Amino acid sequence: MDAVTFRVAGRGDLAAVDALLARSYPRLLKADYPASVLVTALPLISRARPELVVSGSYWLALLGGAVVGAGGWTPDAPGGGAAVPQLGHVRHVVTDAEQVRQGIGRGLMARVLDQARAAGMRRLDCLSTRTAVPFYAALGFRVLGPVEVPLRPGIGFPAVRMECNL
Repeated sequence: MDAVTFRVAGRGDLAAVDALLARSYPRLLKADYPASVLVTALPLISRARPELVVSGSYWLALLGGAVVGAGGWTPDAPGGGAAVPQLGHVRHVVTDAEQVRQGIGRGLMARVLDQARAAGMRRLDCLSTRTAVPFYAALGFRVLGPVEVPLRPGIGFPAVRMECNL
């Protein structure tokens, strides 16, 4: 069996990340969100963000050459928020729905945590889906509380703010 490998994403990976998000989020989030939320949110959250993919802090997990996981971090908050010294933000983490619970997400997050720490971050903030709260908790993140992530005017997405010390 092929081993999972990890590398930093680049411009040429945009379509593969897009495809991963589009095929995985609907299946992964279905149990934790009502259809009324998913019908408006999925078209918006299941798209790769070009600026994130080329940031140098967005990672891919590959299995047999196929992208089976992605995720990263930035010093800037989602939605264009200003940077806060020594505070990083976990961004757009996903594992292929067919590959969950095989260490892919943990491998991605190990690289995210190491890279953020090396960049001088002392804490990481995370806007977790309801589905991913146990995953982040197992990595040492603590729940700060529920939040509504604005996706577009009139469209919000229920999430859980979490944080960990590095």
